[in-house]
Amino acid sequence: MADDTSRKRKVRGTKIRASREQKEGRKAKKALARKASSAGERNGDSPLSEPEDVVPDPFVETDAVRSLRDRINGWLEADQPVHLIGPTGCGKTALALSAAAERGRPVVWLNGDEAVDTAALVGSHAGGERYEEHDRYVSGVDKKTQIVRERWVDNPLSVAVREGATLVYNEFSRSDPAAHNVLLSVFEEGVLERPGKRGDDRTIDVHPEFRAILTSNDAEYAGVHEQQDALLDRFIGVRVDYYDEETEREIVGAHVDLSEDDIASIVQTTRALRDELDIVVGTRAAITAAKGAAVFDGHDENGEGGAFDDETLTNVFTDVLAPKVTGEDDGDVDDLRSRIAETI
Repeated sequence: MADDTSRKRKVRGTKIRASREQKEGRKAKKALARKASSAGERNGDSPLSEPEDVVPDPFVETDAVRSLRDRINGWLEADQPVHLIGPTGCGKTALALSAAAERGRPVVWLNGDEAVDTAALVGSHAGGERYEEHDRYVSGVDKKTQIVRERWVDNPLSVAVREGATLVYNEFSRSDPAAHNVLLSVFEEGVLERPGKRGDDRTIDVHPEFRAILTSNDAEYAGVHEQQDALLDRFIGVRVDYYDEETEREIVGAHVDLSEDDIASIVQTTRALRDELDIVVGTRAAITAAKGAAVFDGHDENGEGGAFDDETLTNVFTDVLAPKVTGEDDGDVDDLRSRIAETI
């Protein structure tokens, strides 16, 4: 009987090794996978920001500000989305960013306008990735395979729910309500559906640390859309109005280098005009007026009391508020100037 060892098959020749082209093809596949997994980044920029990077500078903290912020963060801790509603220029955005930063989680910023649609919230296909694989397994034969793969780019909402970030959606009510249908499943079922996305990852389970703060102007402002009740029912509405006089002085003083008396004069004028005029005279207007007054320096000649003269205040506030009344009637600004002068 023949020796078993004689039955062993002998293989001659060199071991088959992958060609350089095959290795490059595998590298290209891996690079493509890495790009797909980091679809939340566009052009090297991620919508994620560190908490300390979003805190407004300067940001004034008084008892009134801290009370509102604590109220917002209390509802966020209760896993409720918070909708800040109030007049323009009252500090809603700064308050939202401060509250978001205090959570210590990454922050995602989104600004609402007419152009925002579902794709702008969740993401869309952004072209394709293309590469070639060369197969030279058989000597003298070069087989080329061209692979094209669509590239999906996640937009702010997708990034925020996946990473457990705090979404700050500024000017929420300026966006088309139809774009916000995807938010219903986020807040109700804890799932984000991404229309247009195919495959198993069409949906994202909402991270347990995801929270949302939204800001909107009052309904009577131009460009504000009435949002669907089914969505608003899932929000906590926090009314943000103009702060007390002390807080407004602190805010203006943090932005402009003026004496306390000068700042008091600007703030008092702002608050008087707010009561007398039919237009919005916000804290932002006070800051702008203070910057203008600092440049024009219209103090009384004797310098007593540190107060600006009435003409300077009238001119400055007219310039600041004129964009709110300018229209077809040339007399609008003249009427505004007269009412400002009368109030001052």
